[in-house]
Amino acid sequence: MDRAGPEDRLSATAREVAQAATGLVDLWARTAHAGSPRLSVLQLRALTATRHRPGISLTRLAEEVGAQAPAASRLCDRLEAAGLLHRRRSADDRRQVGLVLTRHGQEAIDELHERRSRALRQVLGDMPADRRQCLLEGLRAFTEAADTAPGTPAG
Repeated sequence: MDRAGPEDRLSATAREVAQAATGLVDLWARTAHAGSPRLSVLQLRALTATRHRPGISLTRLAEEVGAQAPAASRLCDRLEAAGLLHRRRSADDRRQVGLVLTRHGQEAIDELHERRSRALRQVLGDMPADRRQCLLEGLRAFTEAADTAPGTPAG
């Protein structure tokens, strides 16, 4: 008979998920560092946010990546110096600056996605098909719950 309460079981499951996710998280991080340019997690988050929202303001980008505006500005300085990002003044209001990916930035993100897809395909190929489907369903449910959880960052 299981004497553990619901909170104990939930805590145990959370620990097991954290341990099980280690392989995926490691693979995800390795692929970001394997190519050129080597991107930090924060740089990748900034480029991804900019890709999804071309013209995003620095303030909004800071919110997206969970950084203060000065840190986000320095991050953009580095990305711009690397040729991955460009600051563009608004034609309507010269005080407004939007961030857009350069062609090199777009290519870097595309290549990263391709490296990740190849790495995932290789690992998934070693799994039985029914387990792959369970993984996919579980990850979709997790993402849906995470996206709607109060107090979690967007995206």
